[in-house]
Parts: sequence; C-alpha cells; structure tokens
Amino acid sequence: MISQNTNNQKRRFFLIPMLFGVMVIFLSFTNKAIPEESGFNKNKDLLLAQFDCKTDVDDLHTVAAFATLLTDSSFSGINYHAVAGTYGIQEGLYVPPNPLFELAFGDNWTDAHNNIDSAVERVKTIVKTTLDKDGDIWIAEAGQSDFTAELIKSIHSDFPEINTTERIHVVQHSNWNEESTSPEDLKFVKEHSGYIKIPDGNSVGNGSPGFRDPEYSKWNTNMNNPKLIEIWELAIEISNTYNGKEGRYNNEAVSAGGLDFSDLSEVCYILNIQNIKDATEFFELYSN
Repeated sequence: MISQNTNNQKRRFFLIPMLFGVMVIFLSFTNKAIPEESGFNKNKDLLLAQFDCKTDVDDLHTVAAFATLLTDSSFSGINYHAVAGTYGIQEGLYVPPNPLFELAFGDNWTDAHNNIDSAVERVKTIVKTTLDKDGDIWIAEAGQSDFTAELIKSIHSDFPEINTTERIHVVQHSNWNEESTSPEDLKFVKEHSGYIKIPDGNSVGNGSPGFRDPEYSKWNTNMNNPKLIEIWELAIEISNTYNGKEGRYNNEAVSAGGLDFSDLSEVCYILNIQNIKDATEFFELYSN
C-alpha cells in the first residue's frame, strides 16, 4: 500500500520541474518585451571623433587605429567627422597632429586648436545636416568635453527646438579626461546630452577593449594597405618626436616601443565592437 505521504512526495516531484518550466517561459516572454537600447545607426547617424592632443601622444595612435577601422567593409561607409584640439583645462603643450589628420582624414576634419569659434561653427553645420535627416550624433570623447559643451550651447542658441539630451550621445572612458574638463562644462554636457561613461580603455578585462600595450609592436605584421602603413608610420613618428618632450606627458607604453590607442574604446562602444580584447586582437581583426 502506498502511503499518503508518498503520493504527496510524487506530486511535488512532478510539480517542481513543471513550475520551473513555466517560470522559464514567463521570463523569456518578459525579456523579449523589454525593448533593446538603441545604438549607432550607420545609415543615418554621425560619429564625431574628437581628440584633445594635449599633452599625451596616445591620440595619434588612436587616429591611426580609427583610420584602420574605417577601411573595414563594415565601417567604410559610416558618416564621420574628426576634430583636433578638443582639450580642456589641463596644463602642458599641444602635440601638433595636423599632418596626420590630413593623411588619415583628408578634408574631413576640423582644427579646434587654432580657432575654436570657427571650429564650433563648422562642426555645428555638419551636425545640423545629420539632425535634419533624422540622424543622431555620437561623440567619441577622446579628450575633454569643453569643446562639446561649446558645440551644444551653440546648437541650443541657434536651434532651440532640438532636444540635445535625446539626439546627442557623448561617450567618455577616462576619469582623467573628466577631471581635466572645466567643471561647469562637464556638468553642462552631462545635463544636456545622453552622456555615457564606459570602462577605461587602458586596461584589459574591464568591459572595454584594452588598447594600451607597452610590448606590442607587430601592428604591420599582416597589414597590406599602403595607405594604412603610411598612417601608422606617421602616427608613430610624430608620437615619438613629442612624447615626454618639453614637459609633455611621458606615455610609458609609447616610450617602451609599444602602442597606446586606448581612446578608441569609445569608438568601439559606439560601433558595438566593444568585445575586442586588446591590441593583438584588434590587428588580427582589422589590419588587412
């Protein structure tokens, strides 16, 4: 004879997996109902790659790495614009990048170092063209946010109907960059844009690619694009010329003969390729 307790145990034995299955189905439908966060739309959005170039030479390596990405078929058609000289309140001398920007981007860049007012006006015109076509603006802040603050203020003044909090997305990876931004400008940008802080691109394994490696120098092992080779050679030449010179920051990864394109972590986030591990994997994926 089977006892009542045994029957109860059997019921519980069958009910537990049944309930678990119901929970899995419920959670699956629940997760599907949560809309995915919208990201960069390469068909209509604009990527602004902004570089401070003061006083660290890592921006030069980042320019070369960004140019490398742009040659890949996945990103060759994106709408982008580069800006040099978007520095903040840090002390130290500027690293002159103009020959590199001209080689890497042709006419598709703006010099904010020599005349910030005209630079804001030019970039604002480019930004407005994208906004008018229902595109959003994604700013890879490879430096401080002072230029971004001036840009957004100018947009507010000329086009008050534009909701910059929803239409302009600023991606920053560096605590030092934030600390070297005018506090008022940083506060303004955080309040008037979709501000996104990601893990630091100098480290591996923190959620962002780690693109600072004092031992990596094999960037040209599989590279067969003559233009890219020329860009990287010029980036390395200029960075070696100015690294640690006349009071500029001494980037130890660069002085050791390695690479530092840590600021590219923001571009990787915007383009949804932030799962790249490090410099080695970057060149394995995009060098040819």
